[in-house]
Amino acid sequence: MGKTKKKTSAPGYKVRVSVNALQNIREITGYIAFVQQQPVNALRVGDAIDETISRIGKTPTAFRELEELRTKTKMYRRAVCLSWSIIFRIQDLNVLVLGIIHHSSRPSKLKMLRKVV
Repeated sequence: MGKTKKKTSAPGYKVRVSVNALQNIREITGYIAFVQQQPVNALRVGDAIDETISRIGKTPTAFRELEELRTKTKMYRRAVCLSWSIIFRIQDLNVLVLGIIHHSSRPSKLKMLRKVV
């Protein structure tokens, strides 16, 4: 109990969640809670998404590059959370969560995320 863990000197990433991604979270949890009538499951999904976004902030480069949006700097990446992909962009020490889409979505939705600010 008296032991404390010493953090390594990893660079600190600043994580921002776009308005689009926040709207996606509301839509996902709202659908599960009200349409499927599973409010407890909606809370679990929301918590899982939040936890995944926290993991992204700690080590964003640990996640795979988004193959549909390849760049030289590998700035677009995907984190998998349950049945959804959390799409984010890395620039310097900043991470921007662009959106959250279901795995069954069309690939064209991914290309639209490039325009999210």
